[in-house]
Amino acid sequence: MKVLLVGSGGREHALAWKLTKRPDVELHAAPGNPGIAALGHCHPVRAEDGEALLGLARSLDADLVVIGPEGPLVAGVADELRHAGLAVFGPGRAAARIEGSKSFAKDVMRAAGVPTAQSLAVARVPCVIKADGLAAGKGVFVCRSAAELDAGLRAAAALPGPLVIEELLDGEEVSLFALSDGRTIVPLAPAQDFKRIDDGDAGPNTGGMGSYSPVPRLAPGEAEELVELLCRPVVDELARRGSPFVGVLFAGLMLTESGPRVLEFNCRFGDPETQSLLPRIDGDLGAALQAAAAGDLSGVELGTLPDAAVTVVVAAPGYPERSDHGTAIDGIEDAEAVGALVFHAGTARHGEQLVTSGGRILAVTGTGETIAAARALAYEACSRISFAGARYRTDIALAAAGR
Repeated sequence: MKVLLVGSGGREHALAWKLTKRPDVELHAAPGNPGIAALGHCHPVRAEDGEALLGLARSLDADLVVIGPEGPLVAGVADELRHAGLAVFGPGRAAARIEGSKSFAKDVMRAAGVPTAQSLAVARVPCVIKADGLAAGKGVFVCRSAAELDAGLRAAAALPGPLVIEELLDGEEVSLFALSDGRTIVPLAPAQDFKRIDDGDAGPNTGGMGSYSPVPRLAPGEAEELVELLCRPVVDELARRGSPFVGVLFAGLMLTESGPRVLEFNCRFGDPETQSLLPRIDGDLGAALQAAAAGDLSGVELGTLPDAAVTVVVAAPGYPERSDHGTAIDGIEDAEAVGALVFHAGTARHGEQLVTSGGRILAVTGTGETIAAARALAYEACSRISFAGARYRTDIALAAAGR
């Protein structure tokens, strides 16, 4: 099976790693990254360039195109490829608005009867201010004080598009994932991520500094029940509107004292949750994605391995305000030698030297019989990786490891 994987981040490297576990997969990526290049063929085509991707997919005679990032999905790249007769895993522009516009998502959730945070007409503390459109995980501002509100309004005003103001919910956040063919859904294991840059959930929001799976807060079977409660009605509502969702629907929710409330929907796999999720999948992910793209997930099941997974993101010194480029990276082979998975998120090659090329540089995943064991392995591997100014949180999955 020839697969064209679109994207260049840690999520895409994890997808490449899982897809190539199947021996008959010939992997191609656009544009890919150095980690993906070790698993397949990378092509210098931008993820947002639908015309060039179409030409590449046709030249490869690709059996399946998997679109990783939200940008090309919201821009309608899946439509362009699908209309040309290609099998594509990823929603079209209309369905991808579930992530591309928070106001649209609110409208869909209201119509589908999905519990969510209440919208507010005026920004008053405590509240949450969100950019309506895409912001790479950095468009949400939690405001518990007047100073945070002022700072949040200024930062949000600098982003394009309108703002959405919501009530501030308290509880534990969980990430839910479900594959969809437009009608049928297949639930995946839940995960939990860490959005803030510093230990103790301090500092600004980021694209994600770490994750783990399973989530001890959820009893066996409870995640599947939440998928039925929160994801299936949205898939049904989008189908009713004539924009079936084909891809992976990702619900970020808060487990409050009053029950679960959806904070947001995303139209793709999470990053870094995917790096913790895929090592736990028991089954043929490629076949499942191909079935979804073909519009028939009936009969498809993906099991979950009992081992836990913990992912720690190693970031550039100035992240999230600044990225880093050209700094030499060492120690990845040593990290992999202890048994960890190292997914490239923002790397490049200068000759034979691996260097930084982004904000989040690497995602290091440990697996083990318990969250504590997986966490210990991830941090042991992180300690072996070095580049100037490298930073990572030291408390990823710490509370969960003690449960």
